[in-house]
Amino acid sequence: MSPAAVILGLSGPKLTPQERAFFRDLDPWAFILFARNVESPEQLRRLTSELRESVGRDALVFVDQEGGRVQRLRAPHWRPYPTGAAYAAVHDADALKGRRAIYLGHRLIADDLRAVGITADCAPVLDLPQDGADPIISDRAFGTTVEQIVDLAHAAMSGLMSGGVAPVVKHIPGHGRATVDSHKALPRIDTSLADMEATDFLPFRKLADAPMAMTAHAVLSDVDAEPVTLSRKAIVEIIRARIGFDGLLMSDDLDMKALKGNDLAAKTEAALAAGCDIALQCSGKMADMVRVAAGAQALVGRALERARVAEFCGIHAAPFDRAAAEAEFDALMDIA
Repeated sequence: MSPAAVILGLSGPKLTPQERAFFRDLDPWAFILFARNVESPEQLRRLTSELRESVGRDALVFVDQEGGRVQRLRAPHWRPYPTGAAYAAVHDADALKGRRAIYLGHRLIADDLRAVGITADCAPVLDLPQDGADPIISDRAFGTTVEQIVDLAHAAMSGLMSGGVAPVVKHIPGHGRATVDSHKALPRIDTSLADMEATDFLPFRKLADAPMAMTAHAVLSDVDAEPVTLSRKAIVEIIRARIGFDGLLMSDDLDMKALKGNDLAAKTEAALAAGCDIALQCSGKMADMVRVAAGAQALVGRALERARVAEFCGIHAAPFDRAAAEAEFDALMDIA
């Protein structure tokens, strides 16, 4: 049997008996963790092991660990990591040092994650920030030019994959022009398709060989009235054809207010029908997950093939001298 084409959260730092039974019966493709699930390295190792035991296989476990304000594993057990803008500042002064710094930063993140059984990171951010946009992206971006974002994102993705952590580029095909936060409302981007192709789409096109990408919950008014996540036209014609991305495509969180309505079964069904390979739902609430399960389908065909490739990216970590990497990283980033 193929797993269900969903990634799900869970309620707290321990797997409850109800969650264990539900995951066993549904067999979601993967799991995602948030701050509510994180207490200590020992607790996380137990939790990720129990999640895999619940489905009887070595499922990917995701987290958002970008650095800056988007970092689920935090002090006192884990070091803080810089924002994308901080790496861009080093890159501005010396591109070689900037690339090396972001590679090391993400190699260290991978080491943190692998040590507790987390094998996929929802990073790097490829969004190109624009003046007047909502600050939801802002300093998470790897700079303000396509060239800088691409240069730094390649190095960041390499750092994660060298550490045996599968990266997820986001938010395809571009969220940098959104004037509202998609966690709270639906952004509408009225920029012409020609202008988007010459700017926002380019980082994703340059990294179209990434194993996974997360959709932007935003309407591209030159393409469709539906948000990208639910738009077959946007996914087929823009993400797959114009951008050329053929990796695993996962939705952003279906709970976000950008997607209207409360029917999670319908949202799950619509995202998968539009062309998302995987539907992501993060609340960890059992009632919500039951509704997602009602709209889910088995992971089959090309989507299953893409999922297998993504899984391979979270298998092997190259040998690594953490102490030497931290010393070099701190010197490059001028961290005392």
